[in-house]
Amino acid sequence: MTASTSDIEKAAGVLRAGGLVALPTETVYGLGADAENPAAVSRIFEVKGRPPSHPLIVHLGGAEHLGDWVEDVPATARLLAERFWPGPLTLVLRRGHRVPLEATGGLETVAVRVPDHPVALALLSAFGGGVTAPSANRFGQVSPTTADHVRAELGDAVDFVLDGGPCQVGVESTIVDVTGEIPCILRPGGVTREDLEAVLGCPLVVPSTSHVRVPGQHPSHYAPRARVVLVEPEKVVVEAELAQELGHRVGVLLPPCFPDTPVRAHVVVTVPDSMDAYARGLYGFLRELDEQGCDLIFASLPAEEGIGLAIANRLRRAAGPRPTA
Repeated sequence: MTASTSDIEKAAGVLRAGGLVALPTETVYGLGADAENPAAVSRIFEVKGRPPSHPLIVHLGGAEHLGDWVEDVPATARLLAERFWPGPLTLVLRRGHRVPLEATGGLETVAVRVPDHPVALALLSAFGGGVTAPSANRFGQVSPTTADHVRAELGDAVDFVLDGGPCQVGVESTIVDVTGEIPCILRPGGVTREDLEAVLGCPLVVPSTSHVRVPGQHPSHYAPRARVVLVEPEKVVVEAELAQELGHRVGVLLPPCFPDTPVRAHVVVTVPDSMDAYARGLYGFLRELDEQGCDLIFASLPAEEGIGLAIANRLRRAAGPRPTA
């Protein structure tokens, strides 16, 4: 752990006082507040510029606390929690009385998970309660995977930053709705659909839209300042070079099948062969291309299997229509 015991105790004190703490998880860095303090939870929305109708995830210190925060725990939820917690899986369940409506966007459901990071777990243990923690960035923008990303983007708006090193998964948790008879993946993430199906023994759908509001469903999300353009892998080089010739400062996420292809572009990042490594580095790549002054980023979608499904989801959201002023 990078954070010291005294750091963790200080962070727990900040949470108890109603402050905001940036904390590392295995997925991305979160912007944490006491889940039972409506004023602290509301401050998360203010700092992020997040619409109050967008629910937050409540982070717990262990699966044994689940029943304290939700109305009931069906067998499917218990099975998934036993198999994947601590880990990058979020379960949507009926809200318990401890969860204020400010944390759920007014919904009677709540998203909960147990993070798989020693610093986060130590903080949850020291604090002794639940912590609401969306990604520690401005709403809709690229999620942070290092403490420096948080400091650069949110600065003094965060009362304390716990440094736990780079995040090891790199994309957000998988969100599964277990309030109905058939579980449904509302957001692909660090736990793959294949792993979930193996445990549940049934196929799971990943709808493009859902009537259940959860984090990460906004049309434009995880987006850098540069506009992201998705094309077929074999067209990435041609389209990027054309845009560069037209005067754009082009960034390229070059598919791994073209590792040695020269590209006339402002910045070229060759995507790793490993999908796990790609997920871990994705947000860092997008931030790097922004920092290098790119105004267009050309990329292609990976095969939508394993964690490639989550990467494709993030790239589609990053390329989504931007809100107009």
